[in-house]
Amino acid sequence: MDTGKGPADRFTGDVYIAAAAAAAAVAVAPAPSRVTANLVHFMPGARTHWHRHPLGQTVFVTEGVGLCRRRGGSVEVIRPGDRVLFEADEEHWHGAAPNRLMVHLAINEGDHDVVHWLEPVTDEEYTATPATD
Repeated sequence: MDTGKGPADRFTGDVYIAAAAAAAAVAVAPAPSRVTANLVHFMPGARTHWHRHPLGQTVFVTEGVGLCRRRGGSVEVIRPGDRVLFEADEEHWHGAAPNRLMVHLAINEGDHDVVHWLEPVTDEEYTATPATD
């Protein structure tokens, strides 16, 4: 499986992900399923832009420490073994903590329009104080 750098119109910082083609995903379920899974590596401080998934997204952290945030919510710290479910069309972002690498498995469903990309996450949004447990 080839790994490429995530495009700047979707990510801030250095992000490495399998190519968007379903054949390059970590896992593709056979038809009629529309589920794919991609392993995404975020270097320290890297993150997605705000985005949403018409059918939702599940992120499973495999390594490092990350951050995520739902529109209108608080920044959450995510660690290996954490599973984050973003509901259908819920605007959100996710990425690495400022000083840590983060790797996650992103599980999506859809045969087209799996993600709708929005504006970049500002530094102020990214550095907001995380919610406490």
